[in-house]
Amino acid sequence: MNNEKLSMSFRGSLQMRNLELGLRFLPSVEMTSQSSKLVFNILVLFLSLSSISFAQWQHELFPSDLNIQPFTANILEPKAGFVFAMDNNKLRLDISTSRDIIKWYDDDETISIGADLFTFTRLRSTDDFKFPVETIDYLFGFNAGYKKQAGENREYGLRFRLSHISAHLVDGQYDAENQEWRERRDPFVFSKEFIELFPYYRFNSFRAYVGLTYIFHIIPEEIKQFNAQIGFDYFVTQFGNENMTPFVAYDFKLAGNEKYVGNNIFSAGVKFGKWNQRGLSLYYTYISGKSIHGEYFDVNENYSAIGFNFEL
Repeated sequence: MNNEKLSMSFRGSLQMRNLELGLRFLPSVEMTSQSSKLVFNILVLFLSLSSISFAQWQHELFPSDLNIQPFTANILEPKAGFVFAMDNNKLRLDISTSRDIIKWYDDDETISIGADLFTFTRLRSTDDFKFPVETIDYLFGFNAGYKKQAGENREYGLRFRLSHISAHLVDGQYDAENQEWRERRDPFVFSKEFIELFPYYRFNSFRAYVGLTYIFHIIPEEIKQFNAQIGFDYFVTQFGNENMTPFVAYDFKLAGNEKYVGNNIFSAGVKFGKWNQRGLSLYYTYISGKSIHGEYFDVNENYSAIGFNFEL
């Protein structure tokens, strides 16, 4: 009887919390009039470009490979795999994709428009081989890319994004026995819409880039609206072959809440498949700075991890 009462009490408590969270989530999908106009104008531009037929250019719908390959150490890239922290019981599950919808190209230039759909999930490993889900971040948006061949083995270009991110605590972070959220962190609305620009330059298999991000709508408001980052990835083709290539990559991002802080991601590993196309990567990574998860945006993290990533 006591177990039934506890179960009924827990279900009733969760129902009230779900209703409260549903109401609290509503502001996360609202945008100011100015933000809505900006999003509308950018979408109109994308749709207009998709109807253009460039003279002397060919076009292709849903090409098999991305025009702009993902920046290896940047966190907001399409990933499908796991990252296992080496010094705690946390792991990250990434299920995401980016696809170009259309591209136009001639002998040395390519323009593309595509879409992004990402999820980044934090799980906890327990002794009975269970993995409660603690928090999930969702991203969706549009992207546009341009690249130009600047001679043999040289290339430069840029990628533009318009994206939305929201984050949510999940039932794996709820302590049912004590009827409270673990770590004394209650759910709150985390939502942001942003535009970003990543110009880059590639020589052979070495690529360097700069990233600029402007967040035009954000909850909570103490998060800085401007982010700047710099990084590189290098596939060591001298020691690899067509099917396996070692790589090293680094990303530094200047972001923060009330003040700016540095965030670092270093990765080194091996990619199976052609280095500049889709494949499978096995790698070591070191991450330091603010948490990548929105519900933990104010938490400092510093850890090493082992990961694998399918570039689907």
